[in-house]
Amino acid sequence: QVQLVESGGGLVQPGGSLTLSCAATGTIFSINAMAWHRQAPGKQRELVAVFTSGGGTDYADSVKGRFTISRDNAKNTVYLQMSGLRPEDTAVYYCNAAIDYRGNSYYTQFWGQGTQVTVSS
Repeated sequence: QVQLVESGGGLVQPGGSLTLSCAATGTIFSINAMAWHRQAPGKQRELVAVFTSGGGTDYADSVKGRFTISRDNAKNTVYLQMSGLRPEDTAVYYCNAAIDYRGNSYYTQFWGQGTQVTVSS
């Protein structure tokens, strides 16, 4: 049973920093892209950052220069380092990964349970 387990959310003041972690557990043969998304109250879920299997990264314009996505393939873990946090970054953050858990090169999308990030003074 594959699961994505997130950690690291919390309350932080504007301008502060926070790092989120997401570990994929279970029977895993291969992981393709890993990404972070977020959903603020009353808004649609949006892609924040993605780390491809080839090592490429991409970010939403709103977080470029402030957030950094990284990945530890040995630990099947993706991180999101967030700095210069703003109140508008307040949201539930979800990690997402495309995982081959059968060993047949077919990738299934999995989602974490979400972790709350609140930016407020």
